[in-house]
Amino acid sequence: MRILYIVFIFFITACSSNKVTKNHGFISLDNKMKYIIINKSNKNDIIKNIGYPSSISEFNPNKWFYIERQQKNQSLLKLGIKKLNKNNILIIDFNNKGLVQNKQLVNLNDMNDVKYVKKITTKDFETDNTLYNIFSSFREKVNAPSRKKTNLD
Repeated sequence: MRILYIVFIFFITACSSNKVTKNHGFISLDNKMKYIIINKSNKNDIIKNIGYPSSISEFNPNKWFYIERQQKNQSLLKLGIKKLNKNNILIIDFNNKGLVQNKQLVNLNDMNDVKYVKKITTKDFETDNTLYNIFSSFREKVNAPSRKKTNLD
């Protein structure tokens, strides 16, 4: 019984009260955005101050995306489920000369929840149709394995 108490006390004291924060992508994009000046900063300045983009648009190579994501562990009772604290996306548009034309920071509050339609699609034909029964029996005969014939030579 004492060993159980010792293990329990060791387990409790080993747990930290500090919540673990997990960062993905760039850190503090909102602060780095202040150094971007429209019609003055160019692509080289952006790479020097922030770094290479997380993604470049496939349709428009003059549109760069920088992503910042921060998750924090919730309480011990939530069993490791993480809460999303930051989800920032910095979108930078360049003109044909390589100068910043537009900058936009999209944060967690600006993002929309996508609602999916849960309508179920129905078939155009019914399974208890006479024509369906004829074709299904024909399909079964076609797919049935043929009997092996033995040679009586």
